[in-house]
Amino acid sequence: MNITLDEIQNFIAVVDTGSITSAAQQLDQTVSAASRTLGRLEQKLQTTLIRRTTRRIELTDEGEAFLERARDIVAAVEGAEEAMATRRARPAGRLRVDAATPFMLHVVAPLVAGYRERFPDVELELHTSEGYIDLLERRTDVALRIGRLKDSTLHAKPIGSSRIRLFASPAYLEKHGTPRKVADLASHALLGFTEPDSLNDWPLLDTQRQPVHIKPTISSSSGETLRHLALGGNGIVCLSDFMTWEDREAGRLVEVLAKQNIEHRQPINAVYYRNTAISARIASFVNYLADAIGENGFDR
Repeated sequence: MNITLDEIQNFIAVVDTGSITSAAQQLDQTVSAASRTLGRLEQKLQTTLIRRTTRRIELTDEGEAFLERARDIVAAVEGAEEAMATRRARPAGRLRVDAATPFMLHVVAPLVAGYRERFPDVELELHTSEGYIDLLERRTDVALRIGRLKDSTLHAKPIGSSRIRLFASPAYLEKHGTPRKVADLASHALLGFTEPDSLNDWPLLDTQRQPVHIKPTISSSSGETLRHLALGGNGIVCLSDFMTWEDREAGRLVEVLAKQNIEHRQPINAVYYRNTAISARIASFVNYLADAIGENGFDR
């Protein structure tokens, strides 16, 4: 049968205005178009809905019965549209977020309470992974990524940046001494990453003015593990401010070779697939993080 909403709305307009001419004016149609639409509806229903005279229209019994259902249908559609408009204004539903463990622990988790207070109808589902993931395969709405992006299929929204610095615990420095120049690192235990190896590029220049790439004494795939190793006095580490600023403020970690540090900021992006329309849920979460991090990131 395939009755359309336009046909139903046309029928209701004819009844409510009392004529096809008035209905056509209300719907911004020609009289012939409104008449054809009504005739098409009656043909689909295989019944006469309206008796037409030169002076007025009159509903048949079938027309009376169909009018009640027609109004219910239009009301349901309008209700659905209103609900969607409300949903856009007030984000709701499940939001699946993925981030590296350190970022989830040190940045996202502390902000959850404030976000939930502002957007109580969003159901957060938080996942951690140390490497890049397939957002579709993992059914992830938005991923938070640190560093340069390579995947052109992703849409990225910058939400901040974070400096990387060298740190060691006071206990380690007391026992092994504090390096004064880059060459001094050769006599120290260095904590680095197993992969990607590019994370072992430290923001320093050697005597030949070349970037310093270290060979770790102890390595791990997890930045959080390296942080704990540094806190335990196991060596010097190079980590991002977003996971170390509290340790630095509390004196648990001390910056090393600060004067030799070449300021390097890691971009922080929220990413989702380009063919995904950004929902109110994603927008609310991403914007909340961006506001909380601020333009200067985790500088203290």
